[in-house]
Amino acid sequence: MRNGGGSQSETEPGGVANLDLFRYLAAEERGDYLAIMSLFTASLLADMSAAAVAEQLAAAGTTLPAEVVEARCKQLVRWGNLIPSLRDARVGTVAEYLRARSRYQVSTLGGRVHRSALEIMATADGAREVARELLGRIADALAEIPGLLDAAATPERDERLAGIVTTIFNNQRLFTASVTDFYAYLSGVLSRFDLGGDEYARFKELLLDYVDLINADVNRHAPLIARALDRVLPRGDELLAVLDALPGLSLGDEVAVERSAGRSRTDWTQLHQWYSGADSGPGQLRNAAGQALGQLIANAKRILDSSRTGYSRRADLLRLAKWLEHSADDEASRLFAAAFGAWPTRHLGLGPDEPDPRVSPTTSWRAADPIEVPVSLRERGNRVSRGRVSRVPDSSADRRAVEAAARAEARRHREAAAELLACGKLDGGRLSAAARTVLLDLLARLLAVRTDFADDIVLVDHDLGLVVAAVAGGHTRVESPDGTLTVDGYTLSVRPVAEAGGAGALRVAR
Repeated sequence: MRNGGGSQSETEPGGVANLDLFRYLAAEERGDYLAIMSLFTASLLADMSAAAVAEQLAAAGTTLPAEVVEARCKQLVRWGNLIPSLRDARVGTVAEYLRARSRYQVSTLGGRVHRSALEIMATADGAREVARELLGRIADALAEIPGLLDAAATPERDERLAGIVTTIFNNQRLFTASVTDFYAYLSGVLSRFDLGGDEYARFKELLLDYVDLINADVNRHAPLIARALDRVLPRGDELLAVLDALPGLSLGDEVAVERSAGRSRTDWTQLHQWYSGADSGPGQLRNAAGQALGQLIANAKRILDSSRTGYSRRADLLRLAKWLEHSADDEASRLFAAAFGAWPTRHLGLGPDEPDPRVSPTTSWRAADPIEVPVSLRERGNRVSRGRVSRVPDSSADRRAVEAAARAEARRHREAAAELLACGKLDGGRLSAAARTVLLDLLARLLAVRTDFADDIVLVDHDLGLVVAAVAGGHTRVESPDGTLTVDGYTLSVRPVAEAGGAGALRVAR
């Protein structure tokens, strides 16, 4: 809801409705909106109809139909940038009335937003010089206030006090804005990955000279300003009373009036905290200078360490871009592939270190297991070998362990063979689990090499020193703790190898 001279967003400072004032800057038709708003803010109290706006735009080289201008102005009214004009137009004809029936004016906040937008768009993306000379003017102005308060009250004295207060806060706002923009630019430059060469040397001088100059001025004037504020703040009520007594804008309680800075106790408290508080402005400037110096040193280390990927390739990339610009399409494609290794992907064999020997250079990377990349190379691009070369491992302990395990296994086999020899005829015998395992191993060898099971078989194992005789007919049943072994069609017996003989003997080598 709007009444007479303003929108709801103008009477609600910081309200969400104020965000609509910026929508025309990002709208698709922002060129039309910028041209229209520039006409309304070019002069004081501009009051124009859509037709008049269309004529002035055409004279300036921007041709827009009156209907389009009317639609743009109505949209700006909905956003709060423009307000309808209530001035009665004096017309002599119906045509003039139709042209003047819809007239518009710029709103208070709409004009401020547009002027700020034009200022930002006209500003180059570069460094902003710090208004460091204002610190001395602030200190001198603060030193005058106690003397003026002690002087006789006259209209001239009161006007001078008001001018000094306005100058102090305007200078403070300009100084803080300029120093903030400068350090933001400096941080953006020093964080560039391609900073190097002459450009790095130039910004090094900027940091060492200009930043040091700023810190010197702040260190010199900040204590003076803090002491001057200590003398002014105890007399703050007296100063504010003088400022309140001066003629000013008063529209009652219904309309909020934005007063100049320095007309409230909060403004003076914040100014004092900036120069002497726990998180003071001079301390922030010193910290910012220290961080910038640390980033400068980090850039120097990166430039000197050419073994890292952090080494600037800016000159090489610019040279490559120049070659690509002057090359034909086919040549540019080959040049790009050669520069960045953009060939078809394939798996590279790692020789004995390949985890899967079935993977070959023709295997697709989609099917092959990923290669483990060291953390220093994967995250920092550092190809330098770290640490000492590892020593050749001593395998004597492993060899001794393997030999001991082999001797223990051979001893268990000999004990099992002795148990089989002691049993003799195996039918009805009872064997241990180890002896039965050895017997099963001998039978498995027999079944693997013998195809005719009608004859008697003699199986000789010289390592164990025993002979297993399998006589056709009958069966053999052997008991053991973990089960019963039954062999149908053969009667099994075991005897020492010295008693072996016969043409059917099979020599088994272990």
